[in-house]
Amino acid sequence: MKEIDQQLAAIQRGVADIIPLEELNEKLKLGRPLRVKFGVDPTAPDIHLGHTVPLSKLRQLQDLGHLAVLIIGDFTARIGDPSGRSATRPQLDEAAIKEAADSYTEQVFKVLDAERTEVHYNSTWLGALDTQAIVRLGAQTTVARMLERDDFAKRYKAGTPIGIHEFLYPLLQAYDSVEVRADIEVGGTDQTFNLLLARQLQKNAGQPPQVVVVLPLLEGTDGTQKMSKSLANHIGVSESPSEIFGKVMSISDDLMFRYYELLDGRDIAPLRKSVDSGAVHPMDLKKQLGEILAGRFHTEAEGESARQSFEQRFQKRVIEAESLPEVVLAAADVPPRVPALLKVLDLVASNSDGRRMMQQGAVRIDGDPVKDEEFAVPRGAAVLVQVGKRRALRLTIK
Repeated sequence: MKEIDQQLAAIQRGVADIIPLEELNEKLKLGRPLRVKFGVDPTAPDIHLGHTVPLSKLRQLQDLGHLAVLIIGDFTARIGDPSGRSATRPQLDEAAIKEAADSYTEQVFKVLDAERTEVHYNSTWLGALDTQAIVRLGAQTTVARMLERDDFAKRYKAGTPIGIHEFLYPLLQAYDSVEVRADIEVGGTDQTFNLLLARQLQKNAGQPPQVVVVLPLLEGTDGTQKMSKSLANHIGVSESPSEIFGKVMSISDDLMFRYYELLDGRDIAPLRKSVDSGAVHPMDLKKQLGEILAGRFHTEAEGESARQSFEQRFQKRVIEAESLPEVVLAAADVPPRVPALLKVLDLVASNSDGRRMMQQGAVRIDGDPVKDEEFAVPRGAAVLVQVGKRRALRLTIK
């Protein structure tokens, strides 16, 4: 196992919070592999990169010498996690839960080391609780404490119904930590209340309370909203290598650094410095990230092949771009917003048409999607400006 200071630095990288940090330091001093819990409810058969943020942190802890304890919430999935919800979740049937659980356990080992992972289904112990045990569990917190949760508080204030079973969810999730004697638990910011409640249940059970490692939620390819299939801004781990690589290439440079930090555990300070100094082009870093992620969920050879295929297509686009018309504008004649610039270039019919095309992801500059209306178009060298598949030109701003 690595030195404690090195472990602390690595664990802190990319996290939103560690509660409490001083207890983590003390646990690391125990000199034994720590039991690091992560729980997930199998509610859908496919997972995306957002789901792999805690898995990546879990793998990092495995590489530091610790044991991953994966909880498949096949029992809690029947209740439905109310975290971040404005209404009661529909309850899933057991067949749907089993299908998702089988798929999930297959996909997680594309990230985790199977030999250093314990897998538990929480129906093993939660399904065995009798009424008396559930009443004792409920007695360990209060309604007032439950209403401290932001989602419950908002629903209560708005008069939106909250089912009694939804109050049970955080308790049952927290009880998992007691059963597996977790030293650490990782989870997203939306799970903070549940993770802290587990500390209380462990104290009541006479166990040392777990340290909570809170992770940020990953933005999708749009760079603004949380990654979600419903928002069509996700990168699925079961997608083809070329799809994964291509979607990674579509993200902004700023988001690229966040992906490096949250998905690859990198210290991004040296990466930013290399780009800021001009030593490395951001596209080269992005291609490296795309190759890493495509290779992680498939094979390294397939990741490398996806990169080579992209580079060949990109080089072909550059050659084709040389035959496009070129427009030269003085810097003083360039509108401050992209939709107006597109109108000046006769690539759209109006400013509103330009905004609509940007929102649809149809506007690209040098191959990268542009959705920020205040995007600063590079000056000096010719850039390829595209709207959809049929409207394009080379623009030089002097």
